[in-house]
Amino acid sequence: MDDTPPDLPAPARRIGARAGRLLAAAVATGALVLSLAACSDGQVSRNSETDNIGYLEGDGVVNIIPPQDRKPAPEFGGPLLGEDGEFQLADARGDVVVLNVWGSWCPPCRKEAPGLQAAYEDLQDDGVQFIGVNTRDGQTETAALAFEEEFAITYPSVVDPDGEALLAFRETLPPSAIPSTLVVDREGRMAARVLGPISESSLRDMVADIAAEEPTGS
Repeated sequence: MDDTPPDLPAPARRIGARAGRLLAAAVATGALVLSLAACSDGQVSRNSETDNIGYLEGDGVVNIIPPQDRKPAPEFGGPLLGEDGEFQLADARGDVVVLNVWGSWCPPCRKEAPGLQAAYEDLQDDGVQFIGVNTRDGQTETAALAFEEEFAITYPSVVDPDGEALLAFRETLPPSAIPSTLVVDREGRMAARVLGPISESSLRDMVADIAAEEPTGS
């Protein structure tokens, strides 16, 4: 007995081929959506807010503001992760302050964490404070504390689960810029910004240069 299926009429063949193409397109579209969803929290896409500074796809472009063009940092602060008390940026005037925005769920944050800790250990005696800003890790501190333990982070972090405290920097940081790093100079002015992960060597050089600046007396 011949089990070969009979030839389909031409219209049926066309419908079957079209259905196959539509299925393949749907699968590809679904994969693209999943890919974008996986990256959206860890990367910042190019947009009108960042085009004017040459920032692209969270590549960690360093933007240092010349001293004569710097503006006062906004009021910023919040409770500390895993400990009592809080941090207030205004209380740190006289020191250089490095603010690093991170989340335990963010792969680039995990990649840059060892370099941040190493830079902190080397620069803390030069009047430099490192402050993390932990965000979008939920209302409990479990994941964030596990992150700090895994990477042996010893500098403090402000807890900002909903990103409300970060709104103080809304004119400086796009809301999805995680990780990102801000540097405030000894006179309380915004001195540098990095959108995306930064290498340890770039961080050291940037912060050391700002820490070595002569005061303007303002």
